[in-house]
Amino acid sequence: MAVITQNSEKYTFRKSIVIALGFVFLLWLIRAVEDSLTVDLGILGILPRSISGLVGIFTAPLIHGSAFHLLSNTFPLIMLLVAVFYFYDRIATEVFIWIYIATGFWVWLVARQAYHIGSSGLVYGLAAFLFFSGIFRRDARSMAVALVIAFIHGGMVQGLVPGDSSISWESHLMGSAAGIFCSFYFRKAPGIDQQNAGKVMETDGAGKMSSTFSGHQFTTYGNTYAYASTRDEKKNTITYDLQVDETTSSEI
Repeated sequence: MAVITQNSEKYTFRKSIVIALGFVFLLWLIRAVEDSLTVDLGILGILPRSISGLVGIFTAPLIHGSAFHLLSNTFPLIMLLVAVFYFYDRIATEVFIWIYIATGFWVWLVARQAYHIGSSGLVYGLAAFLFFSGIFRRDARSMAVALVIAFIHGGMVQGLVPGDSSISWESHLMGSAAGIFCSFYFRKAPGIDQQNAGKVMETDGAGKMSSTFSGHQFTTYGNTYAYASTRDEKKNTITYDLQVDETTSSEI
């Protein structure tokens, strides 16, 4: 008998929703504090190539010029964060941090002299990650989500070039670049399908070993066995009962 710990799709989806809503709630909380105290946190934005502006790398995505500014980013952020943390659960946190920090740092390096605020750089970064992950991995779902966001958000391609002086197109461009970089760098990391294949963490009398489950077959060290499985939703585990008799054998 083998026992593994494996996140169900429902659990992963619920977790992705909690993360997305939690981050967006934080943004609205900050906006509410600004409005209630009548303070302007714009000085916490990114001021390129200045020592004081370095703090903006960490704080700029949390600050928005108005409630409407934040509202325009809210829905895309929720959808994109849910998609990234659902489809790429194992690497989502790393991807988010990379896009968050790289976007801010690159804006600090190359953008025009002005305070750059808002989470639209994250929106562009996450959308680019999903779209190009779909290309590199040939995953139509990732591409579809990114295209839907581009359609709903409107004018995303136009936002990559100079236009309205009040819009940080540099954040959009650097965010997209960070997303493309992450999609290539993490192109071989497991997505939701590979995660659900599972890996044995403990087996009776054999210690730890790397094996895979697919369909109703268990493969280890080149040997394939039939198995039956039972899921414990409360403990979030799956128990696999393997047949003792070897059914097929293959070389690896």
